[in-house]
Amino acid sequence: MRKFAAALFALLLFGAILPPRVLHAKAATEGQAECVIEVSSRRFLHEKNAGAKLPMASTTKILTAIIILEDCDPDETVTVPKEAEGTEGSSVYLKAGDEYTVRDLLYGLMLRSGNDCAVTLALHHSGSIAKFAETMNERAARMGAEESGFVNPHGLPAKGHYTTARDLALVSAYAMQNETFREIVSCKYYEPQGWQNKNKMLWQYEGAKGIKTGFTTAAGRCLVSAAERNGMTLVSVLLNCPKTYERTCELFDQAFEAYQMIPLCDPSMPFDGYAFRYAFAYPLTQEELAEIRMEGVVGPKLGTSGEVAGQMLIYLRNRLLFSQNLYII
Repeated sequence: MRKFAAALFALLLFGAILPPRVLHAKAATEGQAECVIEVSSRRFLHEKNAGAKLPMASTTKILTAIIILEDCDPDETVTVPKEAEGTEGSSVYLKAGDEYTVRDLLYGLMLRSGNDCAVTLALHHSGSIAKFAETMNERAARMGAEESGFVNPHGLPAKGHYTTARDLALVSAYAMQNETFREIVSCKYYEPQGWQNKNKMLWQYEGAKGIKTGFTTAAGRCLVSAAERNGMTLVSVLLNCPKTYERTCELFDQAFEAYQMIPLCDPSMPFDGYAFRYAFAYPLTQEELAEIRMEGVVGPKLGTSGEVAGQMLIYLRNRLLFSQNLYII
């Protein structure tokens, strides 16, 4: 008798598979909170004080941007409301009554950190800052960011507006899986409006893919960065770090040296005479690779081709990384 019945598809235990390593050999000053995450697996490769609730300044705009991209038409024209003109802090100097596309405003938001763009987009989306903040909190929780509070779309200091390095990494990893988001944050210069990206990582680090800078007196210097090498995309989060660029480069170098993205199963290669449908890769050190174990749990091979026969399980030590159905060939 089969002891299994239905589908158990790709199971990724986001960040909870193994405790992250602390990347050593540091030279630059550490952030008050920091972490490094691999985007596709959500595995945390490094954490320091990553659960501390801290202000995050304009890195808030990562969540604002992905909400707008998912809910609004980038080519839609938006009229700048009077509430956006003269917004405190960094700005692209929007004027009430002027018209821009949502796409323009997203570039202004992420390249120039326009707080006026944030207000314009939030009001376009929800009609009020308070309602947009409700959406931010709901959407962040869906992304796994459950220890954060958002009350505005730009990150200016406000009571109840905070995140953790871990939450911000989860939001950023989610956002980096959106093709248009990646295109925006990796853009060095947006020609239609003449806006150059403030993020120096795009010029200073091989494989850098953007994301977002941030600074207020309350939050200190903050930086969320993404970089890709050898098929592995990492996101680094630094909150309140005096040398954000230097420390980010260190964390990326150490993570890329320690980990590789290892393909562990491929549908083109049957497993013990059974077929499966999903590929799976995971960031591993060389030491961990030697501790990977694959098991098949199957019943009597009595069914017809295409029927579920059991499951393939992939373990690192004794921790389940991934499982999927096996099918009779």
